[in-house]
Amino acid sequence: MRLFRNLFKTERTPPTTPPDSRIYAIGDVHGRLDLLLDLLDEIQADRRARPCATERVVFLGDLIDRGPHSCGVLQLLSRNRANLPDPVFLMGNHEEMLLRVLGADEDSIFDWLSFGGYEFAESYGVEVDAFATCDAATVARMIRAVVPERDLAFIASFADSFRFGDYLFVHAGIKPGVALEDQKAADMRWIRETFLDSTVQHPAFVIHGHTISQTPDERPNRIGIDTGAYASGLLTAICLEGNEHRYITAKRPA
Repeated sequence: MRLFRNLFKTERTPPTTPPDSRIYAIGDVHGRLDLLLDLLDEIQADRRARPCATERVVFLGDLIDRGPHSCGVLQLLSRNRANLPDPVFLMGNHEEMLLRVLGADEDSIFDWLSFGGYEFAESYGVEVDAFATCDAATVARMIRAVVPERDLAFIASFADSFRFGDYLFVHAGIKPGVALEDQKAADMRWIRETFLDSTVQHPAFVIHGHTISQTPDERPNRIGIDTGAYASGLLTAICLEGNEHRYITAKRPA
């Protein structure tokens, strides 16, 4: 856990949270229930050690796929929201794909499976080896049969962005030069280079996931906190309070 430090060392006014408030943002979990449980314990310990009048937690999307326990992650969070500090859940591209292929876009289901969906289906007890001899509609039907509607409704409720003081939380990023109210959901869930390579000062300082880095990717206009939990065994959260920030992590074997 790093100590608090100033976000900027320039003359630009640093972004800040509202007075007497703190927010924790959690990067891409991708089915790593073990890491999520560890990280939530670390955040709870941090909250006890540093009481604050207003606390929130935001999940930056991609809770599911790739890792082994998508089902456990969704059910833990959906059924224990009352134990989290005013939680916000954001839609990632993996959540978008799941809703699409179990909805009106069954033809894309094999793309999603190769994108991490096999692990999602396995976490709900589906025998994925059978998919090799099935068409897309049959695969979609098999998965729908085991995923509770409650879990899908939980995912469908996710927001595309969340503003907190001078910070904007999104899954992937935003389109540079576009007003926040005009941003498209597709960009907030999928964008990469156009956002990552931009040096413009956005209308708000962006905290995001989606693009993996070995350590948090700190730039003058954004911070990315996807440390590739499903492959690296490292899940990262950022704690923002006033104009300072620090990181809280959970680490296990990949």
